[in-house]
Amino acid sequence: MQTEQSSTEKIAISGFVIILGFLIILLRLWQLQILQGSEMRRASETNRLRVIGVPAPRGIIFDRNNLPLVKNTPYFCASVIPQEFNQNSISDLAQLFDIPVADLYDRITRKAASPFTPVRIKEGLTFSEVSYIEARRSDFPGLLIEVETSREYIYGSVGSHLVGYLGKLNPQQSRDPSFKDVPSEAFIGQWGAEKLYDKTLRGTAGQKIIEVDAVGREIRLLAETPPVKGSDLVLSVDIAVQKAAEKAFDGRAGAFVALRPETGEVLGILSSPSFDPNKFAKGVSSEDWQALMEDKKLPMLNRAIQSQYPPGSTFKIMTAIAALEEGAIDTGTKFDCKGGLSYGKWRFGCWQKKGHNVLSIHRALVESCDVFFYETGKRVGFDKVAEYAEKFGLGSETGIPLGNEKKGLMPNSRWKLETKKTQWFLGETFINSIGQGYVSTTPIQLAVMMSAIANSGRVYRPILLRDDSSVLVRKVDIRPETLEIVRDALKGVVNERSGTGAAARSVMATIAGKTGTAQVVGIRKDSKYLAEKFRDHAWFVSFAPVEKPEIALAVFVEHGGHGGSAAAPIAKKAIEAYLLPLDKKKELLNVQY
Repeated sequence: MQTEQSSTEKIAISGFVIILGFLIILLRLWQLQILQGSEMRRASETNRLRVIGVPAPRGIIFDRNNLPLVKNTPYFCASVIPQEFNQNSISDLAQLFDIPVADLYDRITRKAASPFTPVRIKEGLTFSEVSYIEARRSDFPGLLIEVETSREYIYGSVGSHLVGYLGKLNPQQSRDPSFKDVPSEAFIGQWGAEKLYDKTLRGTAGQKIIEVDAVGREIRLLAETPPVKGSDLVLSVDIAVQKAAEKAFDGRAGAFVALRPETGEVLGILSSPSFDPNKFAKGVSSEDWQALMEDKKLPMLNRAIQSQYPPGSTFKIMTAIAALEEGAIDTGTKFDCKGGLSYGKWRFGCWQKKGHNVLSIHRALVESCDVFFYETGKRVGFDKVAEYAEKFGLGSETGIPLGNEKKGLMPNSRWKLETKKTQWFLGETFINSIGQGYVSTTPIQLAVMMSAIANSGRVYRPILLRDDSSVLVRKVDIRPETLEIVRDALKGVVNERSGTGAAARSVMATIAGKTGTAQVVGIRKDSKYLAEKFRDHAWFVSFAPVEKPEIALAVFVEHGGHGGSAAAPIAKKAIEAYLLPLDKKKELLNVQY
């Protein structure tokens, strides 16, 4: 009887346990299905489905002859989805990517928006690295390879200050509402045309939804929104001109600007030394960036628009125009150069120590006689010279949209009274009339000046796109006879036997120009032991062909010595490259299209 009762109790207890178990299961199912149903459903879907961003191909940048300056290239990155990753294999993953275990652990466990949001662990993978990682992905569930779009700059440092480069969003840009739709890891334009026209070039990213297995391998594509490619861009620059100028500089510091006189289109803009934008396109390291910033040669400085120098004898063009227009001199006016001019206790020398003898405006420009322009500046007064120089764009920003442009300085008596608290002296008229003293300009200003002389006095704002409308800043009110006198003399600078710019003479076209030598320090320049930093700067400004100008330019060689020997040959090479037919330009560029 007792045994029978004990068995009944056991059955009752077992039944109770079974019923309780069922109740617990039912309660758990109720919790999962009813209370947490939507949350669990989302987690399940997220675990099965993956949304992958598809970067938009960036628009291609072309030169004016439709030659591509850039290529789009894939940029591979390795990422980990924390929820799917087994942290027990973190040591093996760290070894695979050659990353310290502690660093990798910190990246993976760092709080993210969602445990299913990929965390980037390494960027800029090579094809061989991607192949090796793909072969081992099954060992690391949650590991995936992501692809961004980056750039290859076909010509490297050639034209880098104009074309620019790509980079990741910086902290300031991350807070900018205009970048709210740009993924934090995407590349955007950070310099030059890449930055100026970033929105046009960027395009619209797409996405695809895929189903994956337990180790994150794609099973099938469920939905896709294709990306929209960015718009292509055609610059006004001629890459053959750019490359010819850069080659002719041969590593020397300086700047070069070439414009189309009839429109203001920028045909070339160079600052030397330059930088290779390909270093930025794959993500520049902090060490490389620091090295660029600390480089004493200042490769990141755009000397063409940001450096201000005395224009030297190129400024004599402005002194001549002011004097001719104001009637202070004419073609019959002559001065006797005996190697210098005395004023009180001061001696203002001519570069030709033995003197040029008696000469008029034509020979004075051709041979760049300082004494003639001392006397001319004295007759017309420097305030008038400055007035005409300002009309031709000197001493003010040109308006080129590259940013951080400097304005130089065009002094006059009022400026000196306001800033120096003293009057203007005749000796200052002498030295400023030949482009020394207080006068300072940028290379792009002198290119604009030469364009206006070539096109009969129209000053255009420099533009960077081939199909942009020209922007006329002003039409200088100047007599055609004055321009003809000056242009004929500038033709003589290059093509007459006594001209200082003979090194620019070409069989391809008649070139007009003006040499300039800008003094750095007031010491003897004839010592062969003179340190480079004390040598004079070299200028050459020009336009061609004389009969119908198609290109106007300014060349500046820092501490180059004499404009005729250092800068004029660069101008010749650039002009000849511009005049080449397209097939010959391609040969010069030595790139397969």
